[in-house]
Amino acid sequence: MRLLACCYNDPEMQIDPDTVYPIRPDCRDDALKTRFKPRPGLTLSPRRWKLLHNEEGVLDIAGVIRRVQRGGIHPTIKGEVWEFLLGCYDPKSTTEQRNQLRQQRRLEYEKLKTKCREMDTTVGSGRVITMPVITEDGQPIEDPNADGGARPSSVGSEQQTSGAPLPKEVVQWKLTLHQIGLDVNRTDRVLVYYESQENLARLWDILAVYSWVDKDIGYCQGMSDLCSPISIILEHEADAFWCFERLMRRVRGNFQSTSTSIGVRAQLTTLSTIMKSVDPKLHEHLENLDGGEYLFAFRMLMVLFRREFSFVDTMYLWELMWSMEYNPNLFSMLESDTGTSKATTKDESVLRQCGKFERKNLQADKKDEEIPLSVFVVASVLEARNKKLLGEAKGLDDVVKILNEITGSLDAKKACREALQIHEKYLTTVKA
Repeated sequence: MRLLACCYNDPEMQIDPDTVYPIRPDCRDDALKTRFKPRPGLTLSPRRWKLLHNEEGVLDIAGVIRRVQRGGIHPTIKGEVWEFLLGCYDPKSTTEQRNQLRQQRRLEYEKLKTKCREMDTTVGSGRVITMPVITEDGQPIEDPNADGGARPSSVGSEQQTSGAPLPKEVVQWKLTLHQIGLDVNRTDRVLVYYESQENLARLWDILAVYSWVDKDIGYCQGMSDLCSPISIILEHEADAFWCFERLMRRVRGNFQSTSTSIGVRAQLTTLSTIMKSVDPKLHEHLENLDGGEYLFAFRMLMVLFRREFSFVDTMYLWELMWSMEYNPNLFSMLESDTGTSKATTKDESVLRQCGKFERKNLQADKKDEEIPLSVFVVASVLEARNKKLLGEAKGLDDVVKILNEITGSLDAKKACREALQIHEKYLTTVKA
């Protein structure tokens, strides 16, 4: 099932997002309730989106950011808008320039996918690997259900033709394929969309190719949760891959791990610093409960609140955060591999095109401080449960229980609004 732009008499009419991303009948009782509804005059509608482009296709990104911050994005144009919010395209580019770049990227993705298919013929086959296909020393694992023993779909052409040992990086990549498959089969299974084997295989392919491209990170649990919405809302697989690749540039540090820690711990440390600054009483209470490392917030940051919100509300939260973090230099920064969206100027024309969160950072000279808005959203969740945590939490189990109670009850826009307030308080406190 593919999301298509429907023909509405009124593009800004309210529709039920749950009809666009339908829930399986047997899962409706377990699915989280959706709060987001497109609202005329607030939500970025297809009509408004079209009007924000000039005749050449150049986008008024400031107008887009303002509208998304007010009310999110209409379901029928999410994919197109996300590509800009994540820095896939320069808003100053023309339609023709974007089409050329899109075609180049599609060709590049096909080359990458072809390379992966040469190493394992399951890639692009419409199937998903859920069992190990190779040993730690690079030997194919026999499949007892296959004639002759060896898994024919999982033996790469390099090994078939030469019989030589596989390169270490190929072995490492193959070792991740079944884990990707296991996670894909658990991702968003309440959605009718994933009743289709083709759609499951598409998500697996994107993650398998990404695992090969980003060899330093490879694949880690949680990536399927981040990739799934992108795979659903973008029609072409290659477009979805590059959009996911841009998202991973934002969050890949969370997945970088050593023998003793994982990258998201750095954000948890930052969260601790923020809470100590803006709410020292609650921070002290959590420390006394041995929760000063804030490990109970690990999941929120790792998969960007996928467990706390419904599928639709997660997408709404993400686009609110991305619009608030947006910087007009995002595309050029990503293309030049300098890595961040930070600007180096307080020029008023730049500030007008920035999201609320990024604008505050620039005005406060916090260009070099890489604290994502998501950390402040976690802080806002904790602040919203301040009284309950202080009054009822007698141990870490109580903290986890109280935070688990928020699942399905959070308001994305309110959480972001309160996160901005905490951010401003934090900047003021640090400056003082």
